[in-house]
Amino acid sequence: MLNESLASAELLPKRQRAKDLGLVLTTRQGHAREITAGLLEQYSAEYNDHPHDNKPFYLIITAGGDGTSREVMGELFKAPEHISKDFAILRLPMGTGNDGADAWDLDGALNLLIKPSELRRQRAVQLRTARGGEIHRAFNILSLGLDAFVTHMTNKMKNVLPGDFYKLWIDLAALFYDRMFKVGPWDVQSRDEEGNETLAFRQKLLLLAVGESGRRSYGSRKWILPDERNICAISHMSLLRRIALKGSLAYGSHIDQKESLLWNAHEVEVNSRYPLLAQMDGETIKLEPDDFPVTIYLSEPVIQILGPKTAGI
Repeated sequence: MLNESLASAELLPKRQRAKDLGLVLTTRQGHAREITAGLLEQYSAEYNDHPHDNKPFYLIITAGGDGTSREVMGELFKAPEHISKDFAILRLPMGTGNDGADAWDLDGALNLLIKPSELRRQRAVQLRTARGGEIHRAFNILSLGLDAFVTHMTNKMKNVLPGDFYKLWIDLAALFYDRMFKVGPWDVQSRDEEGNETLAFRQKLLLLAVGESGRRSYGSRKWILPDERNICAISHMSLLRRIALKGSLAYGSHIDQKESLLWNAHEVEVNSRYPLLAQMDGETIKLEPDDFPVTIYLSEPVIQILGPKTAGI
């Protein structure tokens, strides 16, 4: 799949040429989801007609941002095991925000295709609310608070004007976030995979980020999770302190600051009296008081991704 906004006139001057090259161009939000659902439905029908025949294996290559990848992976996640086992994904870094891509650049992605590689199963980070209903998923980082506000305002701005407004809204959020959203205490309780409590506290937080694993970034390489720990909480601080520290996320140096808390957990429950924004790989929703407590938790490893071959195998 190729995000149409990235298809230059020189590379793909006409939609027909893209079709001849075997590319499927997305034209709107949600289109990648529809394309993937169609592929899975077609394969499911063929599987049901000939369940014992040798089945082909499909590699879906996405060339877009985190939103495009999230749409494709969301459909693969929901597919039954006997179908999804015959699909894998390779995410190229070619959109607005590429933090969920499987390589930082196209050279690295090419290496995954031509050098020894292996399939790995990836988890989803899921959010459910006290009211039930839809489960929201991310495949890189799911977070609450200030950074979700930055993502929300960036998305609103990019629909009006071209350009990358993420850095601008980081600066503005440092000034205005707690003027637009009431910052009250959050009750946080986390558990490991066996259900044992790992950490519990009550504190005013600016943000809480949960990654599919550690060593993950968002917002075009802002290293919120720079080491093996998959959860980061940053406490509320004064305006001057926020301005002083806002650049530290780019380099992961925030983990050495007194306002940061990082740890590992399989599940974290958050309760708040006030509304919060949540973001899932660049898409945002607003959580109202009736939605709390919300639970953010890791799924079982489900989706096959293409990664470098482990040394020694």
